[in-house]
Amino acid sequence: MAKRSQKATVPNPFGPAPHARHVKWHEMEFYGFLHFTVNTFTDKEWGYGDEAPTVFNPTAFDAEQIVGVSKDAGMRGLILTCKHHDGFCLWPSRYTEHSVKNSSWRNGKGDVLREISGACAKQGVKFGVYLSPWDRNHAEYGRPAYITYYRKQLRELLSEYGPIFEVWFDGANGGDGFYGGARETRTIDRTSYYDWENTWSLVRELQPDAVMFSDVGPDVRWVGNESGYAGDPCWATYTPQGPDGQSPAPGFTQYKEGEHGHLHGKCWLPAEVDVSIRPGWFYHQKEDEKVRTPQNLLDLYYQSVGRGASLLLNLPPDRRGIIHEKDVESLRGFRKILDATFGNNLACGATVKADNVRGNAPRFAAENVLDGRRDTFWCTDDGAIMPELVLDLGQPATFNVVSLREHLPLGLRVDTFALDQWQAGEWQEFASGTGIGSRRLWRGAAVTTGKVRLRITRAAACPAITDVGLYAQP
Repeated sequence: MAKRSQKATVPNPFGPAPHARHVKWHEMEFYGFLHFTVNTFTDKEWGYGDEAPTVFNPTAFDAEQIVGVSKDAGMRGLILTCKHHDGFCLWPSRYTEHSVKNSSWRNGKGDVLREISGACAKQGVKFGVYLSPWDRNHAEYGRPAYITYYRKQLRELLSEYGPIFEVWFDGANGGDGFYGGARETRTIDRTSYYDWENTWSLVRELQPDAVMFSDVGPDVRWVGNESGYAGDPCWATYTPQGPDGQSPAPGFTQYKEGEHGHLHGKCWLPAEVDVSIRPGWFYHQKEDEKVRTPQNLLDLYYQSVGRGASLLLNLPPDRRGIIHEKDVESLRGFRKILDATFGNNLACGATVKADNVRGNAPRFAAENVLDGRRDTFWCTDDGAIMPELVLDLGQPATFNVVSLREHLPLGLRVDTFALDQWQAGEWQEFASGTGIGSRRLWRGAAVTTGKVRLRITRAAACPAITDVGLYAQP
């Protein structure tokens, strides 16, 4: 009995394992970016820093509409560009005059952060902040005094606007700018100037549940492109490396490696896929006919969420201060396809059997892959690293999407897998892949069968699978 009890304990995590804040972040999968500032009104992507605050004047700003559109699209959070590289602040910061308090909007009494964060709280959408480290307006940028200023502003954001789920640190740092009228080019040492360790500690102090994003994390990494895809595979583990063996830093990495991550990398540093619904990050009227189609958004979803990354889709408010009708139309079409696909798991009700169950214990039973919970899972004995699991559907079903998930608190354990269908009295492989992680979505030609088999073909440790789903995309 003692031996069986020992075998039925939860296995030790393999390699780097996620923090609790990571697990919550992984469960979000899809959330939004809001790029909104003076650029919206000057028709630029990167403001120079000399824009008059008065140019910021949305005519019909509606935080409820912005958040509502995002929520209806299935987004579980929104990250607002509180300050972009131009240095203009969407909240009335105590530490600069270059903000909404000197704009024409609401006679200088408005606060975009207050309204967006409030609408998020009201509608059950998580709220995140983007604070550009580069500031083309501030006179002290490039000098030690600017770091003090930056942290004071970060403290405002993290202590006065409620719970924050993510803090986004951009890698664009240094170059030409206004700099309080200096109009010059300023360069910085990206590996040392910002003293990131102390800035990160401020986030941990004020918002311990928030994840931090940058090229080097420390929680979530840039995927290495802004085209809307993660590599295949896209490992949640990653070892940031600087160019030519130098120390890595935000904006100073071999960033293309972020597309795939590293099998058995040193850090749990999953990828975030940031991409805009339009060609630009800020609203431009000339792009109203260039909004991504529902089908294109669906492809982005499979190439990001379907590879274990998250999808951060930018929705730029227009000059009215709302999400444009063209964007809304595309998002609705996209959501309609997702709902029609994932609203019915064809594996529900199947009989599930595995050739190995850890300690023959019910807590690790094969049936756990169908209970819809992330905290239960099918797991095998330590030596059984190439197990098989069979779903008997009872009658033939037709599907073209398969969803798989690992139990993340135990780390990345599965290296490769295969999927088989039962046809004419024998198993026939119809798919295979590398890596499962947070989520692996296979999408292909329609399969009609009464039984499906999952085979783990290579694993670093006994697998722990929390979810198997079969779906039919219209």
